[in-house]
Amino acid sequence: MKFLNLKALAVIIGLGINVHALALETGKPAPEFTAQAGKGNIQLADYRGKVVYLDFWASWCGPCKLSFPWMNALQSKYGAQGLQVVAINLDTKQEDALEFLKTTPGNFHIAYDPKGVMPRQYEIKGMPSSILIDRDGKILAQHAGFNDASKAKIEQAIVASLGSK
Repeated sequence: MKFLNLKALAVIIGLGINVHALALETGKPAPEFTAQAGKGNIQLADYRGKVVYLDFWASWCGPCKLSFPWMNALQSKYGAQGLQVVAINLDTKQEDALEFLKTTPGNFHIAYDPKGVMPRQYEIKGMPSSILIDRDGKILAQHAGFNDASKAKIEQAIVASLGSK
């Protein structure tokens, strides 16, 4: 089991997905969180056993609008294999996020952090930013921004991590 996780980690590092100076240490446990989601809360622990693509976004973020259809496709394509996309909205007013979601829906778990606690926990420097977390809750990769060039690399990292059981 450990061998496969290390193999996936090597693939991910080889893909160059990590940001120049990592805010969080790869291979270390991801910070636990609790975030408001719909009628209740979600926690990182809820996703143990799944690969989590944790995305931080806001309604005013142009690249975020482009990333949502792609994340929908990821969730649809890899959800049965154990991927869970979790998007954390950072708008101070939830109404702004809800307005965004009317035109750009997310078919994955969406939670809200209007006080900005999680970006501090995850040392987020820009928007959008994402963290790939393995089935054991450890950080595999981090990425800041979103563009066509990064999509293939991120998807390769997700596929590699899904193969690590």
